[in-house]
Amino acid sequence: MSNKIPQEQKRTERIEKIEKHSRWSDHFFRHILHYVERAVASITLIVLIIAVIYQVFLLISDASYLFDIDDFLHNILNIVVGFEFVRMMIDTTPANILEVLTVAITRHVILSHDDYWSNLVCIACIAGLFAIRRYLVRRSELKEEMVEIE
Repeated sequence: MSNKIPQEQKRTERIEKIEKHSRWSDHFFRHILHYVERAVASITLIVLIIAVIYQVFLLISDASYLFDIDDFLHNILNIVVGFEFVRMMIDTTPANILEVLTVAITRHVILSHDDYWSNLVCIACIAGLFAIRRYLVRRSELKEEMVEIE
């Protein structure tokens, strides 16, 4: 009987050691992923700022560019979705994710000249996202987001 107690103690120590190593590796990989996400967000942000500068340059240098409203809206709304995506990568909350999806679907509805059914499905998706935001996202997350914006 005394022989079983040291074996159980060894087994418990081994399990604790494995759990400690697992917690350390989880912590390590979470930090690495956090820095990789920040790097990707930074690179994306730089590209988006260059795209905004290029759009302003096109507006100033080429007067006919403004009259091609489809291209102009397409480029500007892509940049807006990109900025929302970067914000979501930096601060991943359910509210931010829903906002990115709402902006992306709205962009699709505005720019696409699809049939009636496609637009109806997109509008239903937007309504569903608003319902999710209203009933499933905690109020504290929405208030935190509003405080940061002000």
